[in-house]
Amino acid sequence: MLVESQLGLYIVADGMGGHAAGEVASARATEVVKQHITANKHLLKDLASNPSQDSRAAAAALVEVAIQRACADIYKMALADAAKRGMGTTFVCLALSGNKGVIGHVGDSRVYLVRHGQCHRLTEDHTLVAAQLKAGTITKEQAASSQYRNVITRAVGIQESVQVDTLIVDLMPGDVFILCSDGLHGYIEDEEMLPLVSTVAIGDLPKKLIDTANERGGKDNITAVVVKVAGDGAVASEETSEAQSRMEALRKIPLFRHLTYKEQTAVLSIATTRTFPAGREIVVEGQPGEELFVVIRGRVVIEKNGVEIAELRAGGHFGEMGLIDNAPRSATVRATEPTRTMVISRPDLMSLMKRESILAVKMLWSFVQVLSDRLRATNSELSEARQELAVAQSVQPFAEE
Repeated sequence: MLVESQLGLYIVADGMGGHAAGEVASARATEVVKQHITANKHLLKDLASNPSQDSRAAAAALVEVAIQRACADIYKMALADAAKRGMGTTFVCLALSGNKGVIGHVGDSRVYLVRHGQCHRLTEDHTLVAAQLKAGTITKEQAASSQYRNVITRAVGIQESVQVDTLIVDLMPGDVFILCSDGLHGYIEDEEMLPLVSTVAIGDLPKKLIDTANERGGKDNITAVVVKVAGDGAVASEETSEAQSRMEALRKIPLFRHLTYKEQTAVLSIATTRTFPAGREIVVEGQPGEELFVVIRGRVVIEKNGVEIAELRAGGHFGEMGLIDNAPRSATVRATEPTRTMVISRPDLMSLMKRESILAVKMLWSFVQVLSDRLRATNSELSEARQELAVAQSVQPFAEE
């Protein structure tokens, strides 16, 4: 494990390949990643000072490249020493930068986030059992007793390169991150994390977690690194308040309603923010568009053929059909006061969906449901219109007489 508070880097790596080889792999991975991030820490500073789409991509790439370098280095070491052949390590890291955190993950070590009275798992195990669960070939009950529980499908160093999962998260005062090996989460269920965090002082939490795992068997290496974001969760700054508003607004949009917290966080990681002065047109009727807008602060009006037909305040959204195709906008949306919006573009969303197949399936299902609801509403309106027309036609002869 690694705790480098000044650098803002926290790591848990669980080695495999025999005691000596596994220890070498995990230590080497930690060292290489620390060296690479230290040499390029300006990329994290860029993310802190200007969290643009480019700086986010660069910070995520920094963590991914660091882990890839460690993977190639360990693989090379194993080729040179027959006693270490096949060694590797799981790997999770959290790199903090301003009010952002970058997570890198390979294997079955995990990162949890405890926030606002809820616990969320931010990583997905790269194991055979997890893959079977995702495919629906086994149940959760079967997974719990499967003989393949410890068979991992990805590790750092087993091959020359490895697919790395990365995730950028907004940090909020009071957030608690738990990085741990499977020796811990193998004995503590996800739903038990929150009560443990809530009832134990933060400084005592790592020991409490490890003691609990040992009391329940402790047959594996147990590592827990706990990171708490400074500040009072009850007193939010403008930045953290906006981050919270972005998540709350996203979760209310039907398009994203089936996503897990981790998947919603991934969507937020590709979103940008824009501010519009009062009177500024945000989208224009008849012009093509490929972005979804969510109002974070302020107010907008929707105009059709120059006539105001609706008003949206914080939490409202518009333009979601631009995520599907580049068809002309059906209405104009204008800011009536200074307005802050969250923006998700089609190219960025498509790129995310290509990387996350389950997220893509959920999104496509939500698209179908949204379109189905709209079609049902349109059919209902047409039926009512037909009935009114039929009544009008039946009354007309009497009026003429």
